[in-house]
Amino acid sequence: MNYKRPSFLFSGHLETIYPALFRKVDLNYQRERISTPDHDFLDLDWLRQGSKKLIIISHGLEGNSSRAYMKGMAKAFFGKGFDVIAWNFRGCSDEMNKQLRFYHSGATEDLESVVLHAQRNGYTEISLIGFSLGGNLTLKYLGERIPHSEIKRAVVFSTPLDLYTSCLKISKPGNMVYSRRFLKSLKNKVIQKSKAIAGLDLKGIEKIDTLMSFDDRYTAPLHGFHNAMDYYNKCSSIHFIESISIPTLIVNAQNDPFLSELCYPISTLRNHIYVKFENPQYGGHVGFAQFNKNGLYWSEERAISFLTAAI
Repeated sequence: MNYKRPSFLFSGHLETIYPALFRKVDLNYQRERISTPDHDFLDLDWLRQGSKKLIIISHGLEGNSSRAYMKGMAKAFFGKGFDVIAWNFRGCSDEMNKQLRFYHSGATEDLESVVLHAQRNGYTEISLIGFSLGGNLTLKYLGERIPHSEIKRAVVFSTPLDLYTSCLKISKPGNMVYSRRFLKSLKNKVIQKSKAIAGLDLKGIEKIDTLMSFDDRYTAPLHGFHNAMDYYNKCSSIHFIESISIPTLIVNAQNDPFLSELCYPISTLRNHIYVKFENPQYGGHVGFAQFNKNGLYWSEERAISFLTAAI
C-alpha cells in the first residue's frame, strides 16, 4: 500500500502539523482506572462492543488518548468489530499520577499491566499499535520477552528506534518548534508534581533547554538510569527488534522530521521472519493524512490491512 499525500501538504512539517491541529474525530470513550503493582494508576479509555478481539493503542511523547491520531485509529478498529483500549501513560491523563516517577520510552511494565488486565477481561486475540514513543515502547515490549499467547500482531508508526540520535535530530534548529513544545510540557509536569510530592529538585529547571538535558536531569534518575545516555541505550527498540517473534509492521516515513538515519533499519530487517519495515516517501511524523469517503487516514487503513490479515 503506497501513501500519496494531499498536494497542499507539500513538506514533512506540514504533514506533521496539519493533522495535529485540524483533524477532529468524534468519539466517546468509557474510562477505567486500573492499579499498577507499585500502587500507582493507569487510565484506560475503552470502546466496547462485546468482541473477543482487542486493540491496545499506545500514544506518543506528551500525548494521550484524546489526540486525533489515537481517536482515529480507535474509531477505525471499532468500526471493524474490535474492542479498543487507548491507554494513557502515567501523568498523561486528566490527573497526575501518584508516584514520583512518570513514564518513559521503555516503561514496558505499564504496557504489561494493560495487557494483563485485558487477559483478565477474557480477550483471546490482542493486537498492539504504537505511535512514536509508544511505538518504541511497543517494540521493546515485544522484543524483551516472549509475548503472551493472546498477542497476535503489532504495528507501529513514526517510531524513534534509536532514541539518542532521534533526540539529536529533534533538537536541531529546524525542529525547534517541536522540541520547545515538548520541553515546556515536560517541565510544567515536573513543576506540577513537585507541589504534591517531595523529591523533585527544581533548582535550575528554567535553564534546561534541550530534551537530552531534561532526560539527564529528570527522566533518567527518576526511572533508575545513570544518565540520559544510559536511558537511551537501554530503551532504544533498535536493540530489541531482532528478537520479536510475532508478525510486526514498522512504518517510518522518509520525510519524518523527528527520526534519525538509524530509525530506518532496512538492511537489518530485510530477512527478518516476523518484522516488516516500510518507509513510504511521505507521511511526516504521525501524519499520513488523506481525504476520502470513509474518513480514514492512510495509517489506519494500513494498520487494519496488516492486523486483520492473520486474524
